[in-house]
Amino acid sequence: MNITIKSSRTVGGRIAAPPSKSMAHRAVLCAALAKGTSHLHHLAFSKDISATLGAAGRLCARVTTGENDAVVEGLGRFLPVDAPVDCCESGSTLRFLIPLASLTGQEVTFTGRGRLMERPQSVYKTLYQQQGLRFEQGADRLTVEGALTPGEYELAGNVSSQFISGLLFALPLLGGTSTLHLIPPVESRSYIDMTRAVQHAFGVESRWLDENTLEIPGGQHYLPGDYTVEGDYSQAAFPAVLGAVTGGVAITGLSEETLQGDAAILEILRRCGARFTRTGQGVVFEKSPLHGTDIDLADCPDLGPVLMVLGLLCEGTTVIRNAERLRIKESDRIEAMETELRACGGQLESEGGTITIHGCAGALHAPEQPLSGHNDHRVVMSLAVLALAAGLALPISGAEAVAKSWPDFLEAIKPLGAEVEHVG
Repeated sequence: MNITIKSSRTVGGRIAAPPSKSMAHRAVLCAALAKGTSHLHHLAFSKDISATLGAAGRLCARVTTGENDAVVEGLGRFLPVDAPVDCCESGSTLRFLIPLASLTGQEVTFTGRGRLMERPQSVYKTLYQQQGLRFEQGADRLTVEGALTPGEYELAGNVSSQFISGLLFALPLLGGTSTLHLIPPVESRSYIDMTRAVQHAFGVESRWLDENTLEIPGGQHYLPGDYTVEGDYSQAAFPAVLGAVTGGVAITGLSEETLQGDAAILEILRRCGARFTRTGQGVVFEKSPLHGTDIDLADCPDLGPVLMVLGLLCEGTTVIRNAERLRIKESDRIEAMETELRACGGQLESEGGTITIHGCAGALHAPEQPLSGHNDHRVVMSLAVLALAAGLALPISGAEAVAKSWPDFLEAIKPLGAEVEHVG
């Protein structure tokens, strides 16, 4: 899908944060592992969440979806797996399910699309090899076979938290107690605690023995229940950056009592000079001069692309650190954003996981050629924010990538003053 995004009027208006994709993944799996019927409320059926719902239906549950909810009937047993489980492009789906697949007593093959099968899985490969289990990863599929055993597990704390969460889903179902030793530094700790919080809502417990060690009692059972997914700070970051630059933007549906690491977006914006007020679950931005700051991305990597846009629109220099994981997402997000932002006159450079962005709002311009979305939802949404915040008409190819996480994004930003023209 090729589009051009520009402002149809002065930017401003109200937008609701979509349901948290991270929390929804976790709730779907907990509900599927519970024997009985669970009702999940406030869902958005993005490609990623649809992949997890589909996989749950293949492995251990019956799933019925409504307009923005789902009924998940956990069967209390694993179904025969007679064909590959399609994870689409969802890293969360794949990494959450690999340890659970080991409990099925079957050979389970996963497939995916885009760069999914290129993304590293060495953490699991090492664990499986240590336990003498089958783990085979090819160019287009990944196959596992054999049951994990309870006991002591050790893995680096600076890997994706998806590996740690995947083990947290499976280990409580084993016969004995397990311990996860995380070699510091432990990054994305908030995502680990999000997993534990959703598990708690479905009757499964774990506890921190110290800041780097988790104890997971075995012999537990997930219990069915009702669960409402809270609003997504990861997605709210896009209108939040826009609001910080232009003012006049109100975002609703954001819980103040959240474990989401990406809630850091508000504190980052405050440090840049943004002015906003909170009322209940609403955040209202007013226009204010912004300046660069130093940002640690270790616990909130998904904010990286839109913060690169923010840096261009601030006075002075913004430095983003600990961004290495951006290079192994749906795209190499550092390279992708550097390429597209430079095409618009942006001034920035990177070395490893450190990105330096120089404020240059006055030098930004529409590109000579359409910008590429790099098949990456967060790249497309970040470029849309640039168009509206900088007052540019930006042509973007591959805009359909937003369906991965926020299918209604292009419609949702229209009340903020966005004009979206479909080209060709």
